[in-house]
Amino acid sequence: MSGRAGGTRLREIPVEAAVGLPLAHDLTQIVPGTFKGRLFKKGHIVTAADIPKLLDIGKEHIYILELGEGELHEDDAALRMAKALSGEGIAYGEPHEGKVTLKAQHTGLAAIDETLVHEVNRLGEIALATARHHTLIREGGPLAATRVIPLYTSEAKLAEVERLARECRQRTGAAPLRIRPLRRMRVGLLTTGGEVYSGRIEDKFGPAVRAKLEALGSEVGEQRFAPDDRHTIVKEIHYLRGAGYDMILVTGGMSVDPDDRTPGAIQAVGADIVSYGTPMLPGSMLLMSYLDGVPLLGLPGCVMHDPFTSFDVLLARILAGDTIVREDIVTMGYGGFLGC
Repeated sequence: MSGRAGGTRLREIPVEAAVGLPLAHDLTQIVPGTFKGRLFKKGHIVTAADIPKLLDIGKEHIYILELGEGELHEDDAALRMAKALSGEGIAYGEPHEGKVTLKAQHTGLAAIDETLVHEVNRLGEIALATARHHTLIREGGPLAATRVIPLYTSEAKLAEVERLARECRQRTGAAPLRIRPLRRMRVGLLTTGGEVYSGRIEDKFGPAVRAKLEALGSEVGEQRFAPDDRHTIVKEIHYLRGAGYDMILVTGGMSVDPDDRTPGAIQAVGADIVSYGTPMLPGSMLLMSYLDGVPLLGLPGCVMHDPFTSFDVLLARILAGDTIVREDIVTMGYGGFLGC
């Protein structure tokens, strides 16, 4: 069997007659529950010893691809897409099974131009799959992948991807896909609650907050304690602001119970309240504010025990240099229900 598109010829050959010929594409082997990956790479020259392996994966025929003028092999096209779309903080290797995976060179925040992603995928025959915008990506973690659906596509289609990428850079001043680095911040931590202040129970907030900050390259410079007394909490927040910390976190007393003093204390110090409450669960009782330009957050109790809350979302964005505004809080509701 043979097929043509723009001069491209795809010839089907029995495996027994394929010795000495190059494969037109990667061949995948799947062993359920054990292995899925590339058995033979595109361009591999078939040998007599390969015939049993090809038959084992159900390949009684192989395809030889003869590209016509203006046509690109899937691997070459996927690689060109990766080059056109990638920006700061991204690394990628050679194509694998017709796909190029883009990975983070360092831990940071995904910056994805959603409009560009949709424009590329509307072209047809090619695929661009990405993480969500503002997702925290760990060093070495995948950010996106490019792929061509058939074995080949047109040069004109790839030129269109490259044009869209150039226009995106001109429109936004940045690459369509990139990893934003996180700043190192020293944080002042104030833990409130009479039961902790008096020593009746062990502090659980401090270790949890420290672990989250250290995992992102920042640190708690100082932790202080206060009872459920608004005047004392106000005084301690002023102390932490005067100490010059890059961020202030206040834990405890964030619910609507009459004896929870933290929200009122944050308001009393003169902070600009962005939002008290977020449409994300867990973490709906978080308070986001700024005191003289310094991020000041009131953290709800879930931060102690839940692995991912609204605090994790906002923390990564603050470390990336974002100033959180009301609309950022509003949009956290979409995808913000984590099943709690």
